[in-house]
Amino acid sequence: MTYQNFSLKQLQDIDAAHHLHPFTDHKDLRDAGARIITHAQGPFVYDTEGNEILDGMAGLWCVNIGYGRDELADVAYAQMKELPYYNSFFRCSTPSPVLLAQKLAEIAPKNVNQVFYGSSGSEANDTALRLVRHYWALEGKPQKNRIISRKWAYHGSTIAGTSLGGMEAMHGQLHGAVPNIAHVMPPYAFELKEKGESDHDFGLRAARAVEDAILEAGPENVAAFIGEPAMGAGGVKVPPESYWPEIDRICKKHDVLLMLDEVITGYGRTGEWFAAQRLGLEPDTITTAKALTSGYQPLSALLVGDRIAATLVEKGGEFYHGYTYSGHPVACAVALRNLEIIEREGLIERVREDTGPYFAEALEERLAGHGIVGETRSFGLMGAIEIVSHKDTRKRFDGGGAAAVAVRDHAIAEGMMMRAVGNTMILSPPLIWTRETIDMACDRIVRALDKAEIDLRKT
Repeated sequence: MTYQNFSLKQLQDIDAAHHLHPFTDHKDLRDAGARIITHAQGPFVYDTEGNEILDGMAGLWCVNIGYGRDELADVAYAQMKELPYYNSFFRCSTPSPVLLAQKLAEIAPKNVNQVFYGSSGSEANDTALRLVRHYWALEGKPQKNRIISRKWAYHGSTIAGTSLGGMEAMHGQLHGAVPNIAHVMPPYAFELKEKGESDHDFGLRAARAVEDAILEAGPENVAAFIGEPAMGAGGVKVPPESYWPEIDRICKKHDVLLMLDEVITGYGRTGEWFAAQRLGLEPDTITTAKALTSGYQPLSALLVGDRIAATLVEKGGEFYHGYTYSGHPVACAVALRNLEIIEREGLIERVREDTGPYFAEALEERLAGHGIVGETRSFGLMGAIEIVSHKDTRKRFDGGGAAAVAVRDHAIAEGMMMRAVGNTMILSPPLIWTRETIDMACDRIVRALDKAEIDLRKT
């Protein structure tokens, strides 16, 4: 590739001169310079200096089948040669999105049989918001348009996605959110559980915060509740087992639609195709993206339940919404082959029966006892490590999330890519990880924790 004609410094200078990065302090980035990732293979990524880094984040929660899959490049090339693009407007379609929609209906919960395509999870959540409100308007209840969400939730960074999410810093920069969206407490037991309260009771209390918000607004005004099965970008916050059954009961009781955001948990990460199946839920919408193509192409799919779809068909009328790249044939062809690989290699069964349980055990046995770790938790192949100054009291280090950043930096130096969110380290590895890869990751994380603790105790 042409990058080989440039030094790291030259690439960093060009990057600084022309490239604005997502979720970045650009002054800080200009001072430090970007890490330039040049190639990848299997579970590893490599930078311009030749460093091999075990990717504990699957890119950005998405590269489920790992890197270097020639099959996906080949199918993209073949589709580009045959039909590189045509739109889904004007009563037109192309074969690959049609066949992908059939496949998605096959693997989705039984009440889900329709698909609306976009290019990102943010777009899919915009679509979900529009579609849910449109549904209630078609049903003759346009006032039923309030959405209940949660603090610390992440549902994308478009205006609608930011509004649906519960990130205060993002809201602060928005200067005007989409109206009629309320946020309640998240099911984050590590920080919010009261002394003496069981996980079971805390899960019920967190769920009832949703019901309180519904009752406060009036059920006749509430369209839906939206939630991630386990809150990902907010720090892999895994609800107690009592939480989702109670949410399901509350939504049904008050005739409130259930919107699941499975942009992170979809396509095998939890040991099922979708976390909805693991949790026994039949949501009205499921937002998916990321691992749909394992990140090899940008594609999202909003999976739509039969209740909403039936009203769209029966009531008629145009849904004034869509994207130029809705159902892009190349992206859909790649997604079909990606899903085939996940099935063929038994990656979902591996997560459910082998690596998922082993991952949970390894985090608990290898990391939970460390001097600056307050808790480890996991949900399939998603994991979190809470960084604390004092284990008994769960007191945090001073400096906001600086302690987690210190752990992250040491981890990368040890060849382990992790992400710091607030005071939490998070993991979301490719589904191709084995027990040996998990052991390798734990070895590197322990070394990073040891070095970070020395630095943090000095200050």
